[in-house]
Amino acid sequence: MKAMDVMTRDVVSIGPDASVLEAVRLMLQHKISGLPVIDASGKLQGVVTEGDFLRRAETGTERKRSRLVEFLLGPGRLATDYVHTTGRKVSEVMTPDVETVTEDDPLEKVVHLMERHRIKRVPVMRGDNVIGIVTRANLMRALASLALAEEPVAAGDSAIRERLLAELKKQHWAPVGLIDVVVKDGVVKLSGALTDERERQAIRVAAENIAGVKKVEDHLIWIEPNTGVIVEAPGD
Repeated sequence: MKAMDVMTRDVVSIGPDASVLEAVRLMLQHKISGLPVIDASGKLQGVVTEGDFLRRAETGTERKRSRLVEFLLGPGRLATDYVHTTGRKVSEVMTPDVETVTEDDPLEKVVHLMERHRIKRVPVMRGDNVIGIVTRANLMRALASLALAEEPVAAGDSAIRERLLAELKKQHWAPVGLIDVVVKDGVVKLSGALTDERERQAIRVAAENIAGVKKVEDHLIWIEPNTGVIVEAPGD
């Protein structure tokens, strides 16, 4: 899927000269946690989010630092912090460096940017213009719609076994050569050995994701390498 497939097209934005209070009211009104900041020419200037309002002079939440820390930070950093906590214009509190994507970029890139930069929204650009925005909520709605779009057709026992083994062979963590899979009447019976106890749940998930699986019986064992203790599957 691409950014265009999940993005919100009617973007709620604000201008850089708008007041902080206007930004807060707009976010509360539309029940959103951030706004792209767009100037009169339509150019993206930054993003203002709830995080920009956490430490404000009005609420007495300015960051308190010791004299030593202030000395180490230097006057420039302290001056910047002062502007951010007391500034009245959006341009004074916004984050100016914005991560963006194009409408044709894959969702994988969007998610990568969100994880790497710890952000919740990514504006979608067409040239210099913002044509949409992808938020974490957009990704959740996409997941929900895909899950409900089509009920998978149940597979027979042999097909279930083949699909499970094929899925495990694609995973580098899966000890395919050490486990055995038997399927009868939709019940998957797993036996054999694990190389890591954490593989147990992953194998169960792989089996449960196959249409037609009614139950997974886990008889896999793991031998703790340091003590030699055999760890069996927990009882259902």
